[in-house]
Amino acid sequence: MAALGWLTPRRRSATARSVLAGEAAAEAARKTSQQLEREREEALRRDEAAEETAPAEPEFPVAGDTEAAAFFDLDNTVMQGAAIFHFGRGLYKRKFFQRRELARFAWAQVWFRLAGVEDPEHMQEARDSALSIVKGHRVSELMSIGEEIYDEYMADRIWPGTRALAQAHLDAGQKVWLVTAAPVETATIIARRLGLTGALGTVAESVDGVYTGRLVGELLHGPAKAEAVRALAAAEGLDLARCAAYSDSHNDIPMLSLVGHPYAVNPDTKLRRHAREREWRLRDYRTGRKAAKVGIPAAAGVGALAGGTAAALALHRRRR
Repeated sequence: MAALGWLTPRRRSATARSVLAGEAAAEAARKTSQQLEREREEALRRDEAAEETAPAEPEFPVAGDTEAAAFFDLDNTVMQGAAIFHFGRGLYKRKFFQRRELARFAWAQVWFRLAGVEDPEHMQEARDSALSIVKGHRVSELMSIGEEIYDEYMADRIWPGTRALAQAHLDAGQKVWLVTAAPVETATIIARRLGLTGALGTVAESVDGVYTGRLVGELLHGPAKAEAVRALAAAEGLDLARCAAYSDSHNDIPMLSLVGHPYAVNPDTKLRRHAREREWRLRDYRTGRKAAKVGIPAAAGVGALAGGTAAALALHRRRR
């Protein structure tokens, strides 16, 4: 039996076994590191070869392309929240609202937010209530007040990321327009403050500089936005296939579908899904709690006019 002892593994002390394990691990680590280094070098060579043969990604926006422009939705795309909501806060502060108007005007907004659909009757009521507030006031008065309200409530609510996108188009020598259901006067103030080209917005009729309480046409919302962009592009000699559009809302899919470079910015659930299906680019500048609200119905059409009164009603209740 002694002759078979060489077949039996030699017993080593615990210290010796530890040394052996350590040496084996070190040798394995050295060999694997060499292998990994060879793989990294090979991958680097492949990447360099691919870069040399692959076509360069086209620059966007294209500097000097004067037949291209950018169209930005306003609420929740350029600005956090609804511009008219903040404008309404300023008007309420200046006693533009009466209690009876507040209750009547806020109802359609509340209903729309809960239902998430645009009932024509409720939209008509909200529109008429909004227009009744400015009826008889001078356009110049509302513009002057709007400048003050921008400083009070809006300036700090501009999304820096979206502002940078707009600036990239401006730096490329392109025109940049806001496109919103908010009153064109409010939109124009914001566009001017941000250094943009101008704004497309809902137009309220005025005679001799005084609001009549009627709209010219309808709210600039949904398909109306697309028509406004189409008309402006024709007047400005723009090639829509080279233009870009940015929005957070599925209501603006008609406008986004017009251009060659559509972007979904801080998108709602429906727009995010639509954008992914069509491989549109997405940008989301919200974080945490704000981003979690993406599925809440947005009061896009009615909210453009009624949001301000909802804010005023909330302020009134808090003061009581």
